[in-house]
Amino acid sequence: MELFATVDQGGCILDMSHLNLESLNLDTVGHERRRVTQQLYLYNNRLTVFPASVCLFSNLEVLDISNNGLTVLCEDIQRLSNLKTLIAKNNRLNEFSFPKEFGSMQIDTLNFSGNIFEEVPIQFLKLQRLKYLSLGGNRLKAIPSEIEHVTRLYSLRCLSLHNNLLTYLPREILSLVHLQELSLRGNPLVVRFIKDMTYDPPSLLELAGRAIKSCNLPYHTNYLPGNLVHYLDLASKCPNPKCTGVYFDSCVRHIKFVDFCGKYRLPFMHYLCSPECTSPCSSNPQSDAESEDEKCVSANRLQRVLLG
Repeated sequence: MELFATVDQGGCILDMSHLNLESLNLDTVGHERRRVTQQLYLYNNRLTVFPASVCLFSNLEVLDISNNGLTVLCEDIQRLSNLKTLIAKNNRLNEFSFPKEFGSMQIDTLNFSGNIFEEVPIQFLKLQRLKYLSLGGNRLKAIPSEIEHVTRLYSLRCLSLHNNLLTYLPREILSLVHLQELSLRGNPLVVRFIKDMTYDPPSLLELAGRAIKSCNLPYHTNYLPGNLVHYLDLASKCPNPKCTGVYFDSCVRHIKFVDFCGKYRLPFMHYLCSPECTSPCSSNPQSDAESEDEKCVSANRLQRVLLG
């Protein structure tokens, strides 16, 4: 096996790409070489199993394992405590391919374009230093609402979701306060949108809770069981600014257009308190409900929205 190693100002680069390898054992690489290597390139081989010996490179910062046949990243990858960039384009990875504690790594750049993700792995939402996430060319149908935890994806700058199956975006994506570039080209949401007016009637518990919250009635554990106080604290305000209603478990899933950067109108998922909030007889509250979000995204925060 021939190794191609070069050194530049950024550190040592070990290039083992285009070797047509089906398996790889890096134990034969000298200890000193492993210690100084910061960038390791294993793309364009025939790897179907992630080489555990990669984790011997304790100072590795960049790892490219693209264009292989990988289906799983083993738990050993968590030993790469200095890894900042992981590129794994065009493999067979999905949302179940990652170890449980993958989200505790210090990675700032992930590129998993051209895999078979149907959902965003929950581990990705825990990567607190993640700045660039590319999931283009997968099978994503939706973005989880959990993305609203900026306490997790607080650093995210670029989100690439091109060539998936997205028909809407969750409203919670507006919580990514540092997001500067959003790529959406090649998704159904660019050319069409859907409306889902399914609505389950509220329970008696919810009706009572709505009445208490809407009338601003005081409540306290001194005269209510703790579980009911907790339930009342979970009320969500209807996003329609002309509606004073709240909801708990029963709400209307509704997709509407929101302005991005003053140019693009994209479908976002919203949850309204009742079907009346989308009725034509309510002074077009859909447009009213948009105004709050438009204020959120009209600033110069998002610099690029790529639709085509």
